[in-house]
Amino acid sequence: MGATDSMGVKEKMTSIGKPVPELPVADVERAQQHYRDALGFEIGWLEPDKGIGAVSRGDMGPIFFRTRKAPFEAAVHWVFAEDIDAAYEELKSLGANIVDPLEKKPWGLRQFTVMDLDGNLFYFHHD
Repeated sequence: MGATDSMGVKEKMTSIGKPVPELPVADVERAQQHYRDALGFEIGWLEPDKGIGAVSRGDMGPIFFRTRKAPFEAAVHWVFAEDIDAAYEELKSLGANIVDPLEKKPWGLRQFTVMDLDGNLFYFHHD
């Protein structure tokens, strides 16, 4: 396949949006309140049966939550932070569960890890 063939395929691709993660949680309403209080998110919506809901925070989101029966495998997300120091201080001051403090990792990233109430992990990083 030549260069012109691959360019033709790329030109035919339709625009699609960013994926929306759906995190497994034991209690959707509790997860939404935790993300609001400890991570600075806004609660978006909650279905009447409280089995699924969403939160968002600026460019980070939406994030959906869905009730799952334990045990479930927690999700992992890598989140780029333009100002990693400010992000770390903000989340620390809000009371986020920081399970790995901000430090330069052997792989070159400055990174810290936040765990939510259901074990889902967020690796905040900056090059």
